Amino acid sequence: MRYLGIDIGGANTKIATSDGTIIELHYLPLWKDTTLPQTLKDISKRLKPDKVGVVITGELADCFEDKLHGLKFIMKAVEDAFACDVYYIGTNGNIHKNYDDLRGLAAANWAASSRLIGEEIGDCIFVDVGSTTSDIIPIVNANHVASTTDFKRLLASELAYMGTLRTNVATLMEKVKMKQGTCRVSSELFTTTGDVYLLLGDIMPETYTCTTADGAGKSRLETMRRLARLVCADLEEISEKEIMEIARQVKEKQINLLAEAISTVSVKHGIRRIVAAGIGEFMIIEAAGRLGMECISVADKWGKDISNVFPAYAAAWMVKTNT
Repeated sequence: MRYLGIDIGGANTKIATSDGTIIELHYLPLWKDTTLPQTLKDISKRLKPDKVGVVITGELADCFEDKLHGLKFIMKAVEDAFACDVYYIGTNGNIHKNYDDLRGLAAANWAASSRLIGEEIGDCIFVDVGSTTSDIIPIVNANHVASTTDFKRLLASELAYMGTLRTNVATLMEKVKMKQGTCRVSSELFTTTGDVYLLLGDIMPETYTCTTADGAGKSRLETMRRLARLVCADLEEISEKEIMEIARQVKEKQINLLAEAISTVSVKHGIRRIVAAGIGEFMIIEAAGRLGMECISVADKWGKDISNVFPAYAAAWMVKTNT
């Protein structure tokens, strides 16, 4: 039997089999004449799964008039593609063949991950920093005790809308320190966090899967040019050393914001152990160290590739163990 998990986000669709032998990430932005329906058909034809588990976060994409519209579009794409049994994981952490309240499927990829982490590791704060967002999920007695909508999770610091690749750096920084003095930043979409972490060596070029802010390449020169524009400068105006210092300040700010959110959840639930997943594991590990909290790496336990697509892997695991 081949059990396939699919995590369909607004920008990325990730797939994994329950045995971890197949792991793929497809950059499929839903707001850009998306090829999601055809890509899913291609995956179905190529992999021929026996059962499929799906988690969805892409319903928030602004090409949809509301989340319900987004869910219906995504679910139709899935069901048109796969002839086998398809199951959905909701924010309640359960797996469903038929789901009456579609809104319970919205933004639910963390629920599948939490179910697996709760059973395998126990009480903890599960933190998954992906390309776009950071989930901070409290788990008690093998079940998550998080809020069940993005809005409520933002209110509770269980969701921080910042990630490793796609976050506009201007949303993180109001000012940066330069040798000439403190400099305000431009609010344009000139550079994203993918540029920062590529320059700093925290991610590899192949990890930078989304498009860049200017549509140009991901060479060191192109990346520095984008980051220089954060302060409306050309490479002739500020040095490589100054650009690297800007990158370090952005990283410091993002880790501080992540640590602040983790601390809020930790104090509320009395949990001092973190489980870290996602392409931003390096940030979580640093934040845990600053907070003096134990940190278990999903990459160390299951492998780096699985960590990067953990919700998809967890969805496959849920289908295998619960159907």
